[in-house]
Amino acid sequence: MSLVKVQNFSISLDGFGTGEPQSFESPFGHAGHQLHQWMFATRYFQGLRGEPGGTGGVDDAFARQFPVGIGAEIMGANKFGPPGWQDDADWRGWWGEDPPFHTPTFVLTHRSRPPMEMDGGTTFHFLQASPAEALEVAREAAGGLDVRIGGGVTVLRDFLAAGLVDLMHLVVVPVLLGRGVRLWDGLEGIESDYDIELAASPNGVTHLTFTRSTA
Repeated sequence: MSLVKVQNFSISLDGFGTGEPQSFESPFGHAGHQLHQWMFATRYFQGLRGEPGGTGGVDDAFARQFPVGIGAEIMGANKFGPPGWQDDADWRGWWGEDPPFHTPTFVLTHRSRPPMEMDGGTTFHFLQASPAEALEVAREAAGGLDVRIGGGVTVLRDFLAAGLVDLMHLVVVPVLLGRGVRLWDGLEGIESDYDIELAASPNGVTHLTFTRSTA
């Protein structure tokens, strides 16, 4: 069976995956882009922008895994757009006409709308569903490939609480946010379900890989 994966998901030292308040001008609130600078600096990301250079090493190696073997993505409403996007019939996501997903992508929202076909193979589907129900739909669309849980924080927490994540790559960034949306709230003891490996980067971030334990 296909795996349910989380990739390149960044959190602060105090466990926040985004700051507050989120808005069109500040998608990650007061956190800005602090949690994602490690990825922006990689050769992989610079190559996506058509730019030379960038960092290699462990950061680049993890970043390059983003598209590998993924057949569908699930994301929450707050990842697809700023608060209130559901009232804007012209809103098509943050990523322009060629989003980076290139797969069927399922947006969990209480306000459905028709599927939105984009360039490059991405089609956004809007679902009102539980994590298990959304995963069933995404798995069928993925055609045997893996399903990525793309966030935001609340959606990832819901999938973890439901025991649906097989492999999770978290990046702990050495900043303290103090407020926002925390990943670990309500997930006490979840580490016992996974084998955890650590890889440190020279830039100070720590890559944690959680693989569901078979013991």
